[in-house]
Amino acid sequence: MTTQTRFSLVLETPAASPEQTHRHYMNKLSVETDVSDVKYDMQHGLNDFLLLDVRSSQAYGECHVPGAINLPSNQINAETTAAFGKDRLIVVYCWGPACNGGTKGAARLSALGFQVKEMLGGIEYWRREGNEVEGTSGHSACMNG
Repeated sequence: MTTQTRFSLVLETPAASPEQTHRHYMNKLSVETDVSDVKYDMQHGLNDFLLLDVRSSQAYGECHVPGAINLPSNQINAETTAAFGKDRLIVVYCWGPACNGGTKGAARLSALGFQVKEMLGGIEYWRREGNEVEGTSGHSACMNG
């Protein structure tokens, strides 16, 4: 009788040590935030960050997080960010989990010397969680780009 060896995709790569795992997740949290954390801080007057919508000007005009300013990710450069303080955290967002505009914006901003975090979920999850929006279309705006 032959014994069949079972292969585990989970265990194929050994798990990191607890110390390495902790460092990984702390690093992840240092560059990401989420909708509920941003909303909580805004509700409690803890808005010591600049909220930046990196979608197109049209998308921003139709629907955006209250208090956010717009600078499309492909327009981020030294000139367009000259008025931003480098001592203030910038939180970027785009459409949602399937959009990498926030990631691109964060990469461009950090290359310019800004502290930045990406708001996971973007405007899609901001709306899904029932939060208020501003813009010409409000909650009836398209959910993706």
